[in-house]
Amino acid sequence: MSSPEARFVAREKLLTCVHCGLCLAACPTYVELGVEADSPRGRIHLIRALEEGQLAPTPEVIRHLDLCLGCRACETACPSGVEYGALIEAARPYVEPFRPAPARWGRRALAAVLTTRAVRRAAFALMRQLGGARWVRRLARRRGSLWLAYAAALPDATRPPGLPSSVLEPEGQPRGTAVLLTGCVAETAFGRTNVATARLLQRAGVRVLVPRVQGCCGALAIHLGAAERARTLARSVARMLGASGADWVVSNAAGCGALLRAYGHLLPGDPAAATVGTRARDALALLAELGLPPPSRPLVCTVAVHDPCHLAHGQGVRAQVRELLAAVPGVRLVELEEADVCCGSAGTYNLTERAMARRLLERKLDRIAATGADVVAAANPGCILQIRAGAILRGLGVRVEHPLDLLAAAHRLP
Repeated sequence: MSSPEARFVAREKLLTCVHCGLCLAACPTYVELGVEADSPRGRIHLIRALEEGQLAPTPEVIRHLDLCLGCRACETACPSGVEYGALIEAARPYVEPFRPAPARWGRRALAAVLTTRAVRRAAFALMRQLGGARWVRRLARRRGSLWLAYAAALPDATRPPGLPSSVLEPEGQPRGTAVLLTGCVAETAFGRTNVATARLLQRAGVRVLVPRVQGCCGALAIHLGAAERARTLARSVARMLGASGADWVVSNAAGCGALLRAYGHLLPGDPAAATVGTRARDALALLAELGLPPPSRPLVCTVAVHDPCHLAHGQGVRAQVRELLAAVPGVRLVELEEADVCCGSAGTYNLTERAMARRLLERKLDRIAATGADVVAAANPGCILQIRAGAILRGLGVRVEHPLDLLAAAHRLP
């Protein structure tokens, strides 16, 4: 048994759950498996037993917790306001020392690769080089290899246009100042999206600050239960972003944005973290609030919107994406069934829980195929790569793009 003295989560957070079961239909793993222990209600029961020392962190218990996507769809469905995301994020580092050594070290290595800029860029460069070969896409389909499909799904290696400086002055009447978090995967693989984000904000009247070297916000480390590493990374980013004095801290990656909003809880007592938490905004939400001038170029396409978990459930941003895209001439929006159900990417989930991630991806692709859309808009780098890779394997003739890239094209921005 674990020690009852080893508290790792506030008891009142556990007691909020009344076990009504309304979360069950919203949980992707419960819908797929039909197992109570793989539902939010079941996992809360396990976490409470661990926290009270009534249950040992056995491989079976850890397995049920690992299968949680951390998508927070249960929070949207919960009438009692259970902070499930905080519960699962507290449980992950608690069970980490009880894993077999090879698994523990493997997860630490993955966290180090993804959150260390030089190593991450080298890893992505190798994947890009592989994905750029014409035979890779064909081989991925023939073998059904999602790993090869990820390489083929990466944007090409053409260097993005870049920004003329780290400060972009607003077009038209000034509305305020934003500091842009360029992110890990976004900075490494989606540089054009960061440029599009800054240019669109500038067009909306925002003075944009883009610090050159930023570092990881800590979200990917959180997914892997590396809490101390996450806090170290978050402190550094909070100091950098907080020192900007900007009115808004803006992100274009759903997972990053959700964690930025929680910085005050991740780093209690840290003034910079509290400042970032209260000023954090998703770029699409801010653009919808401030408004953009009419687009100068039509985009003739049928668009289905996939709602990334940490945008819809973590930040409550849904309608704004559709409002911005609907304003573009030529765009026809179609409803995507289960638009806010996880695609299986979920931070690092598609790397650590490949079987379940693949099942959820196939479910998402079925829904996408049924829409007849030729473009899927997804406001998160991980979702874009996941759905792109799945579309490659299935041979779906659909583009998967960040809504900000679509908006930038409609506004003829570089």
